[in-house]
Amino acid sequence: MAAHDDVVKGLTEAIKKTIDALKGHMTKIRTGRANAAMLDAVRVNFYGTPTPLAQCAAIAVPEARLITVKPWDKTILKDIEKAIHEANLGLTPQNDGEIIRLPIPPLTEQRRKEIAKDVKAKGEEHKVAVRNERRDANEKLKTLLKDKKITEDDNKRAQEKVQKETDAGIAQIDDVVAKKEKEVLEV
Repeated sequence: MAAHDDVVKGLTEAIKKTIDALKGHMTKIRTGRANAAMLDAVRVNFYGTPTPLAQCAAIAVPEARLITVKPWDKTILKDIEKAIHEANLGLTPQNDGEIIRLPIPPLTEQRRKEIAKDVKAKGEEHKVAVRNERRDANEKLKTLLKDKKITEDDNKRAQEKVQKETDAGIAQIDDVVAKKEKEVLEV
């Protein structure tokens, strides 16, 4: 494989990681609908070890505005409740001794607009990251050309591939942001 192909391949992988990071961040954003992924960041003190909530309880979404958490071991109900409060998700756990219910309150119009603005801002941050990856790839290509490891033609073709990859990555980011924005603004 030629040196310039390695640069393009590295850029493609970096863009994919950036998009995956954006998608991961978007799953944590509240939209007024119940989503089990909202609890992914919650860590429970499970016998002295911070453990992801999903590893010590069954998480279900029985209704559009309700998440239920049923621990494998009922003795950690209080710990789960405490962890959900500390995660600062804006949810109030309701513990009945068997199961924890997390009703998802509807978002106000103003809050929806704020969240949509945050979604756009996150999208822009990730676009900047993709553009930085493009810049780094182009710098690597310039270095390869200067060291005479690739020809002028190879450099030009590689730069065109880099630009295509960047445009595709930015289009994907725009798509992810648009979908999340629509989901947030939906009443």
